[in-house]
Amino acid sequence: MIAVDTSTWIAFLQGDGGEDADLLDRALQDRQALMAPVVLTEVLSDPKLPPEVSQTLAELPLIEVTPGYWQRAGELRAKVLAKRRKARLGDALIAQSCIDRGVPLLTRDRDFRAFAEAAGLDLVVTK
Repeated sequence: MIAVDTSTWIAFLQGDGGEDADLLDRALQDRQALMAPVVLTEVLSDPKLPPEVSQTLAELPLIEVTPGYWQRAGELRAKVLAKRRKARLGDALIAQSCIDRGVPLLTRDRDFRAFAEAAGLDLVVTK
């Protein structure tokens, strides 16, 4: 199983090529793609997203938020910020979802490296 960040979903849905788009395509074919709740919210926020794409995305398995998630995400973000690294709230929430589930995150966004360094987030970074 693998979780997929918004940056990769957007590229994939726009038909952009790349190693991450190829990995996402394979994960979808093999039914190995998971959706982080924050990523689902970000992707569905596109007003131009076709309804059939919205429906398909909503049917993907969702990483469940477990008790203590919000506290852990806050502590994770604080840990990254203490190292004077960039730690957007949405990224911290995505990273914590993946850490809690123990799944790697497929992304184009290099900002997630700070979460990998601070808390061992398993990353598959491309581009």
